[in-house]
Amino acid sequence: MKPTRRSILAAFLAVPSIKAAGVFDAHALSPQPVLDLTPACGDADELTVAQTEGPYFKPSSPLKQDFAADAPGGTRITIAGFVLGTNCEPVSKALVELWHADDHGAYDLDGYKLRGHQFSDDSGRWWFSTIVPALYPGRTRHYHLKVQKPGGKVLTTQLYFPGEPQNEEDRIFDKRLLLQMSDTADGKFGRFDFVV
Repeated sequence: MKPTRRSILAAFLAVPSIKAAGVFDAHALSPQPVLDLTPACGDADELTVAQTEGPYFKPSSPLKQDFAADAPGGTRITIAGFVLGTNCEPVSKALVELWHADDHGAYDLDGYKLRGHQFSDDSGRWWFSTIVPALYPGRTRHYHLKVQKPGGKVLTTQLYFPGEPQNEEDRIFDKRLLLQMSDTADGKFGRFDFVV
């Protein structure tokens, strides 16, 4: 029997904070093939890749982790990870903002459906419960995010789904920004660690 998104999230939240002296196995909770951290913490010259915010960003998003009610017909997914410094230490109270298309490929331009932000916990963990966005012309399936450690620069980037046929046709797609995906009994679970 497959685990649920909730059980995987509970296991993720039970992981102790990352130790500065060691390298955390960022993918130990998933039976899927391991994708490299993007980038590996410990390399002071290599941060998570920045990408364009696109035309649909709206400032002043609400504090919100659960987007599921915004698109009740969509395939459920929980996306989660750590915000890390280049020294592999977790970054607490980092802003993590998410926005994306709905299950028909449209963005809410009037309100804040499928838009929101949160702050990483004391162990640097972040997570959202949302839906898998639909494709729309010219783009592969993706999420938009902004990540900012306290007092730091804002990282604007996008996260992608592995195995999508349109990945290679999308001029913005970057394989270094692939989520690590797992199928669950009630949807999907995606994992990505930001290095800022």
